[in-house]
Amino acid sequence: MSFIKEFKEFAMRGNVIDLAVGVVIGGAFGKIVSALVEKIIVPLTGFFTQGKSVADLSYTIPLPEELAKLDIKPATIGYGAFLQATLDFVIVAFAIFLMVKLLNTLKKKQEDAPAAPPPTPEDVLLLREIRDALAKAAPRRAD
Repeated sequence: MSFIKEFKEFAMRGNVIDLAVGVVIGGAFGKIVSALVEKIIVPLTGFFTQGKSVADLSYTIPLPEELAKLDIKPATIGYGAFLQATLDFVIVAFAIFLMVKLLNTLKKKQEDAPAAPPPTPEDVLLLREIRDALAKAAPRRAD
């Protein structure tokens, strides 16, 4: 089997195409959630933190006097970036949870809908006609 033919079979599998569609939709969904975080939630948290962005929150470790004299910069722990990333993750996870929950609800409604019975095969219909015709033609026996 040639390399190109094998790649073509791989690329045309249903699950590969489904994965590609999922990646594209996931990218678009990620942009929506990012816009939600950046344009709505971050300004709201800025309101509650008196105009300071959560990502800018940090703690500077004070230096002892001996080191401060040596012109050494103090270490700064930027915990705000961690909090912002955690908040972004929670929002994205919650949005994905809601989307999956909606899809599962729609799928369950589809599964719960009563399915139409399959049509009776022609051979069974023919056998029923023969049975009914024989039942009408045969004389009844007295037992």
